Amino acid sequence: MRRSRPTADKLVDSAPVFAALGDETRLRIVHRLATEGPQSIVRLTEGTRVTRQAITKHLHALAKVGLVRSTRDGRERIWEVQPRKLADVGRYLTQISARWDAAIERLRAFVED
Repeated sequence: MRRSRPTADKLVDSAPVFAALGDETRLRIVHRLATEGPQSIVRLTEGTRVTRQAITKHLHALAKVGLVRSTRDGRERIWEVQPRKLADVGRYLTQISARWDAAIERLRAFVED
């Protein structure tokens, strides 16, 4: 099974997104923003052992790849997940999963024959 060039290019282009999500703290931040909605750094820091400075650095790394964005609300920055970029990640994972499922099915058929 051969990959189409556009699909392969999109997967390669998504490598920085997966790298950003590969960090446990960043993954937790994205999860919180996706499930709890937009939040300030103060709220994102609550209940963690991570400093505000560290959370800020992680948020900037996530923003760089387009997973989150911030807006100003008075003196605070409110961070929110970018649903379109997150949906893109989900589609890429679905494509990869489908390829693995197909490969496993071919292997199963080969072994059974």
